[in-house]
Amino acid sequence: MIHVQANCSSRVTDRQLQAIQGMGIRYLAVNVLPEDTDYDSIMRLEERAGHYDLTVADAGCPSLQKCPQIHLGAPDRDLWIQKYNEFTQVLGKAGIPVNYLAWQPNGIFRTRIGTGRFNRGQHSFICDMDEIEKRPLSNGRAYSEEEIWDNFRYFLDRALPVCEKANVRLALHPNDPPVPSLGGVHSLIWNSDCYRRAFDLAGDSPWLTMKMCIGCWLESDNFGDLEKDIEEFCRRDKISVVHFRNVSSVMPYFEETLLEDGWGDMHRIMELLVAHGCRGQLNIDHPFFEPDGTGMSEMSAAYFMGYMKGMLHSIEKQKRGIEQ
Repeated sequence: MIHVQANCSSRVTDRQLQAIQGMGIRYLAVNVLPEDTDYDSIMRLEERAGHYDLTVADAGCPSLQKCPQIHLGAPDRDLWIQKYNEFTQVLGKAGIPVNYLAWQPNGIFRTRIGTGRFNRGQHSFICDMDEIEKRPLSNGRAYSEEEIWDNFRYFLDRALPVCEKANVRLALHPNDPPVPSLGGVHSLIWNSDCYRRAFDLAGDSPWLTMKMCIGCWLESDNFGDLEKDIEEFCRRDKISVVHFRNVSSVMPYFEETLLEDGWGDMHRIMELLVAHGCRGQLNIDHPFFEPDGTGMSEMSAAYFMGYMKGMLHSIEKQKRGIEQ
């Protein structure tokens, strides 16, 4: 069964928690600030969330999940892997079953946050690959496919045993935008075959799963066959989190849009997730930004969430009717 979750930070306010509760949501996806990764801080967050009947379903620390020292094989990567593993252990002790991983040492690549032709005069992420491909190297030199996969293997060998002992799964996000190389660094996950390679490298370990970012599948015309990929990865129980996001078109140019405005048939995608028994958490990923571009709009997030929840509940009700 799919569970809907809301995104928040470890510094979420009680007012925000109450608003999430008011939307009929029970689960949280938490971006944990570095100073909040200790056990006591996580337990305080869980206690506050519990006052509003909310449960932390999964979490990640951006500076650990997108750690250039780990991803690029820096001399001090063992120290950072140790920090990552310590956070995994904290999550396990706190009963939080999923830790985030995004092999993006420079984060996601976008051209700007602003208004465009397809985002109804709002501020959203806009990506123009023609501009991005003209940028200089991000890390001083190019990093090959072999290097990146060797670094990933090195990490898995040290992280998966900790995950198993802590009873915490890793949820691996694709590179965004999904192209072979960004800023001179070869992408780890830029199509669905890369996921298969990663799972094979991990020996099909149950502790390595994915964040299925629908937006990334839609941004590229060769990420994979989304319908078949949903069926396969649901069957293999590899989907811990679904990022439910639409875009105006495939690359080289796209804007992040309302769910109903992009080129992806989000109703059909939701039907497939339900039909194939997806058991992951479901969230909206990126709503629109505030007009000044400094943060995500809570009003926009509430609209996105209501639209997505309505779609999910309608499809689930229809499925129950067919099965009866």
